[in-house]
Amino acid sequence: MNRLESLIRRLAWVSLIFVYLVIVAGSVVRMTGSGMGCPDWPKCFGYAIPPTSVDDVTWESGRQYNKGQMIVHEFFNGEIYEDRMLTAKEDFTAGADYNSANWELYDKHDYAIFNPIHTWIEFINRLIGALTGIPVLALFAASLLFAIRHKKWAYFFLAGGVLFMLGFEAWLGKLVVDGNLIPGSITIHMLGSIVLFVLLLFIIRRGQVRRFTLARNVSLLLVAGMIITLAQILLGTQVREEVDHLVHAGVMDRSLWIENLENPTTYLIHRSFSWVVLIVIGAWYYLQQKATQVVPEMHLALGLLLLQLIVGITLAYGGMPASLQPVHLVAGMIMLGALWSALLRGMGKATSA
Repeated sequence: MNRLESLIRRLAWVSLIFVYLVIVAGSVVRMTGSGMGCPDWPKCFGYAIPPTSVDDVTWESGRQYNKGQMIVHEFFNGEIYEDRMLTAKEDFTAGADYNSANWELYDKHDYAIFNPIHTWIEFINRLIGALTGIPVLALFAASLLFAIRHKKWAYFFLAGGVLFMLGFEAWLGKLVVDGNLIPGSITIHMLGSIVLFVLLLFIIRRGQVRRFTLARNVSLLLVAGMIITLAQILLGTQVREEVDHLVHAGVMDRSLWIENLENPTTYLIHRSFSWVVLIVIGAWYYLQQKATQVVPEMHLALGLLLLQLIVGITLAYGGMPASLQPVHLVAGMIMLGALWSALLRGMGKATSA
């Protein structure tokens, strides 16, 4: 592996770490219900640095407002007055009295709540996502240079896919906010994150010299484990979206969420399939040990699976504690990455430098 190829691999590792940080931050956003903490995109209440006090989003006489800045203010919808988000049409200084001519209704959604904690949790999530673009752009540039020098374009196309998916995720994030967390969009958002780390791990493993050779039955178990784990993650996201509907409907008691799910079948499938994952991953672990060929990811995957089972049981029968929701999601995503990494190690024969 030459120096440029080594750089590509290091940049892919850094990008992968940032992608997982985005997943962690996103899961905290979901756990705390902060998805609409910033009601607009890419700014937050029209600010590059979000407000910290309700006074910042309340109309005030004599205050300087810039175009696009938002306030929460009473708005007459034709029948009643209600709090809505309003945006400044132009730069202006407020007079002694409120002048509606300076403002226009933010009509992409009707969400009109300011919670500083939610705002900053969502802002940090977006900030990590933006910072992810730095190593990804560097990875793309390094892979392009490698392709020009060595006439090998695999890294370039993989890095291009990573860059495209990161842009797609940012665009989808905007749609999620504009649609006030529209159903299904968060599941697609999660699927995009999975595609990102799949591509990045492919770059990382492609850059390694030594690989493991896996038996056919072991490879099939790995593929099956990946498919089922992916299905579990997406099913879990669907369950989480149903929980969001309950919260919006006013069901705030976490212990009542499961019994009040509109479609309990999704939850029951998600719960039951965990045992299928255990059987498949357990069988892979047993066969791998029997072959006396240790793959580094096998211990990680089994440990994360056992953690998932414990967390899942606690969530189901312990009143859905908020602190365990990010653990459940992130552990599942890392486990999926570990399985994919192990499979990549077994593709092709081991080579020497």
